[in-house]
Amino acid sequence: MAPGTPRIEAVRARAAGVRWLAFDIDGTLTDAHIYIGPNGEAMKAFNVRDGTGLTLLREAGLGLAIITARRSAIVGLRAAELRIDEVMQGVEDKAAALRSLADRKGVGLQEVGFVGDDWADLPAMTIAGFAASVSDGDEQVRARAHWVSVAPAGRGAVRELADFLLRARGQYEALLARRLNGAAR
Repeated sequence: MAPGTPRIEAVRARAAGVRWLAFDIDGTLTDAHIYIGPNGEAMKAFNVRDGTGLTLLREAGLGLAIITARRSAIVGLRAAELRIDEVMQGVEDKAAALRSLADRKGVGLQEVGFVGDDWADLPAMTIAGFAASVSDGDEQVRARAHWVSVAPAGRGAVRELADFLLRARGQYEALLARRLNGAAR
């Protein structure tokens, strides 16, 4: 769709209003592969550029959350490294978790975004003010998302989303200028 069309302007307006952004993990921040060794989950791969995107969103004032059905020490480690505000693992009802997050943070659901890739994410995506997915997410999820990345999951999709959100909020250039001037945190 060409820039400036009514739909993209409506999506930018939704994105500009996001104050909290929640993510599924497997298939959004990772490439959806789960490596299991003899002692359980052994490894997940996270993209460094996606991590930078999350850092930029946090610097721009967004709250960040993880809402995932699986439990993984690896996710806890990565979330701590990136200073993710809220980490909810072992969640069966992601929509209820998203509602709870909004209530606890004192924001309306229209100010909360959710990033998912598969059917388990649809309930949360449908109540979020801004729903995003990845290019290799399930077709039903992509069809219901307000925004879909060009990059696949775990390969820069979240960084692409971060850049879109920062531009929609009018913060992209200021954050870039801080980096260029050596004032990065």
